[in-house]
Amino acid sequence: MIDTTLFKTLKERGLLYQCTDEEALQKKLESGEPIVVYEGTDPTADSLHLGHCIPYCIMRRFQQAGHKVILLMGGATACIGDPSGRNTIRKMLDKQEIANNIASIKSSLSKFLDFEGENPAIVVNNADWYNGYDYIDFMREIGVHFNVNEMLATEIYNNRLEAGGLTFFELGYMLMQAYDFIHLADKYNCTLQYGGGDQWANVAAGVKLARKLNFNTGTKYDLIGATNPLLVMPNGKKMGKTEKGAIWIDNDKISAYDFYQGIYQTPDACVRMMFALFTDIPMPEIDAMIEKDIVNAKKVLSYEITKFIRGEQDAILAQQASENLFNGGSNLDNAPTLELTNQDATLPISDILVMAKLCASKGEARRLIDQGGISLNDNKVCDFKYVLTNEDFSNGYALLKKGKKQFIKLVIV
Repeated sequence: MIDTTLFKTLKERGLLYQCTDEEALQKKLESGEPIVVYEGTDPTADSLHLGHCIPYCIMRRFQQAGHKVILLMGGATACIGDPSGRNTIRKMLDKQEIANNIASIKSSLSKFLDFEGENPAIVVNNADWYNGYDYIDFMREIGVHFNVNEMLATEIYNNRLEAGGLTFFELGYMLMQAYDFIHLADKYNCTLQYGGGDQWANVAAGVKLARKLNFNTGTKYDLIGATNPLLVMPNGKKMGKTEKGAIWIDNDKISAYDFYQGIYQTPDACVRMMFALFTDIPMPEIDAMIEKDIVNAKKVLSYEITKFIRGEQDAILAQQASENLFNGGSNLDNAPTLELTNQDATLPISDILVMAKLCASKGEARRLIDQGGISLNDNKVCDFKYVLTNEDFSNGYALLKKGKKQFIKLVIV
């Protein structure tokens, strides 16, 4: 059974940003017939942070509406690296690194999509169809349809051009991503690609390639490209990282508390979009909540996303730890904890700040202490050489804080 309200939902929640043919997309999604949609990701790391997951939230809605979802892992395109928004060439990963990253990321995707049942999502790797594709054949069949002047006019290559370092190697990225769409159309009857707003030129390139192939070779591709808006913070950076670091979705990379707090630090301007992406709460209810009390709305957002990604138990524990700390509570059982040996406890507090990952270096720790930004058991630390005493652990633990929002419970084992 196809949910014919998906197009309306995407529009209401602001999840459809650009589209090569919005009218045709609406017609497809309201027809009651299932379509095949794909989203591509280059596996450049072994895990995903929250900002990476925006497309998967949208793919989740397509699957829940009854459509077939393909997740493309760019085992081949990652060997080049997407030049979008870059002023330097991306680090070149070797094939084993890419393979390891793909294996690791796959396990995280089940948080968003169902890979079993009657309508399972499938994962494909574009290295599978580029391996053995002769370079000359590829350039004769695909490269001939791309105009370099048009490519250089897109935002994809702007920063690299301005830096004076754009390579022919990177120009091939757009050709490969465009051909991915053609291959998936041939093999899976895929007719829709969804990507991030910064990928618009690459997404549109696949649709343009299909039209040129139709004209020159008589094929009958009917492809549509669409993008979601980027979740950008007021400082212009993409959402997904905080001052403390990335909001990883893998449980072993971040504590439940830090995950919860990372979301709670969402800038006010991004809260509505975060609700729209990661929750199913109706938009009128979201708008009313934000208008009434933005602080409470952030608490609801933090709880709901933590529950979605990590499970209800982690959401409850993280919420309790936050409430206890910031409302003067004494129960810190669920607070993030650093276990110290007796020898560790004799180190200067600047070293312990680095061990606790509250500071990236002892130099940063010293600067924050000089600025009054570090406290121990709610007392400001004034000496970066300070060594913890038994008195500091009189409650069975010591509470080390950086500013008002970052803290860790120290215990001696």
